[in-house]
Amino acid sequence: MEMHQVRYFLAVARTLNFTRAAEECNVAQPSLTRAIRQLEEELGGDLFRRERPQAIITELGERMLPLLQQCYDSAIGARTLASSIKSGEIGALRLALSRAIELSLFVPQLTELQRAFSRLELKFLRGTGAEVAEVLKKGHAELAIAAGIGEDWERLDRWPLFGEGFEVISKNPIGQGGDVTPQDLSKEQLLLRAYCEHAGDLAAFLRQHGIDPERAHEVASERDLVTLLEAGVGVAIVPQSMVGSPRLTRAPIKGFDLTRTVYLYGVAGRQRTAVATALMKLLRGANWKAQPQAA
Repeated sequence: MEMHQVRYFLAVARTLNFTRAAEECNVAQPSLTRAIRQLEEELGGDLFRRERPQAIITELGERMLPLLQQCYDSAIGARTLASSIKSGEIGALRLALSRAIELSLFVPQLTELQRAFSRLELKFLRGTGAEVAEVLKKGHAELAIAAGIGEDWERLDRWPLFGEGFEVISKNPIGQGGDVTPQDLSKEQLLLRAYCEHAGDLAAFLRQHGIDPERAHEVASERDLVTLLEAGVGVAIVPQSMVGSPRLTRAPIKGFDLTRTVYLYGVAGRQRTAVATALMKLLRGANWKAQPQAA
């Protein structure tokens, strides 16, 4: 079944006249008649009875009319959408982010995308570093933002965006003021971000100073972490860019020099949409050194 056959059928069904339908479709009447007959052969019956000067739609034609109308409308809609995307009128992007990455850091770039594309469709995917890598490999996302994801796939491209250290966040100040020591941490109930790409490094640091990470509470999201911190349930070691709360305090950890680098990831050789290309340029061109410290 060809789409022009469906279009000719709908025109005849609307006008009940082959000549007028051919004029509407800007095609010679023999061509329209031939296309309708081919469609009838495919469907196994007459769609119209030819009774001059008009055509009378048959029962089969009546039953097929709503189905073919829906088919034609869907095809036209798909073609219009594709044309809009190609022209840049509509933009779509699937972006994967590690659970340990704050989306708020990239709002300026996403806002700029909205100005560039009048109709922007975004889909955000969340996961651990390994899950983010898998999403990229399978093509479920065009770009990803995460810290080191431990993936050595040869087609994985990455561009560093910014680096940062870690600090302690809590409801009340810890220690005697200034830097927090490992001894200060040993007296507190710890909350561990199990989804963080550097969770293993953090656990190693704690063990090195006689603190058992197995006795810490594990949380599964930044939102849950902030909720527990505000309730005074415990303290956490977090990246400096993590958005907390005005009710929480922050302090550096003495002797803890772990840092992380946040990367933009893509897949080499895979065609990117205009939106993905624009976001790449915005992120790589941003002045990350000037980014404000999280509250």
